[in-house]
Amino acid sequence: MKPDLSQHYILITGAGRGLGQHLAEHLAACGAIVGVADIDTATCTATVADLIAKGYEAHAYVGDLADQATFLQVADDFASKGGRIDAIINNAMILHYCPVEQVEDARLTAMLAVGIKAPFWSAQALLKHYDKERGASIINMSSPVAHRGYPNTSAYSAVKGAVTVLTKVLGAELGPKGIRVNAVSPASVPTPGALGLNTKEVYEKRAASNPLRRIGTYEDNNNAIAFLLSKEASFVNGEIFNVDGGASSAG
Repeated sequence: MKPDLSQHYILITGAGRGLGQHLAEHLAACGAIVGVADIDTATCTATVADLIAKGYEAHAYVGDLADQATFLQVADDFASKGGRIDAIINNAMILHYCPVEQVEDARLTAMLAVGIKAPFWSAQALLKHYDKERGASIINMSSPVAHRGYPNTSAYSAVKGAVTVLTKVLGAELGPKGIRVNAVSPASVPTPGALGLNTKEVYEKRAASNPLRRIGTYEDNNNAIAFLLSKEASFVNGEIFNVDGGASSAG
């Protein structure tokens, strides 16, 4: 059963495709008004057009949310739709793996900006636009690579490690203000971006080694995030929610 998120104004970054796109539709189906933010114009507008065609309320925001002014302007506009923002989900990230000797300054700078700067701006935006009586939530996207050493993921792992710690810090800092901050750490889902890095054989191997003998799905991720946004999770704060079939705990 989907939680009731009726009249929740939720801004999702990186929502033009992949996990963010599927999450936007799931939360809209739970009753939320979604802000779809993405740097890619085509995917962002197409996702919103599809949501509207299905009868949901959605708004498109195209821009680089690693830029503080852009993020805050997007938040200002989205907040004007309902007078507040109830949640921000920091899903946007550049997915790139390579040996450490091949890490390039420009790509690393971009990954750090999207993956680390944007969550800071989201906190600033929500503090400006949340309803103190209702409270609000931030959900960051962590990853199993933040907890274990995976070769060739140094840049990506560094970003997700920072996001994991930031989630705990902001949970402690913003909790007294009525803002819960949590992170979801999903198993690898075969999104368009991930499929560009991994073969079918890689996913078969991951499924075989997972305690539940399968890989993650969009629905697994969607359900976890919807729960964290719901009133049923009102006392969950500063947590890293592993949605990986037990892979992290199994080692």
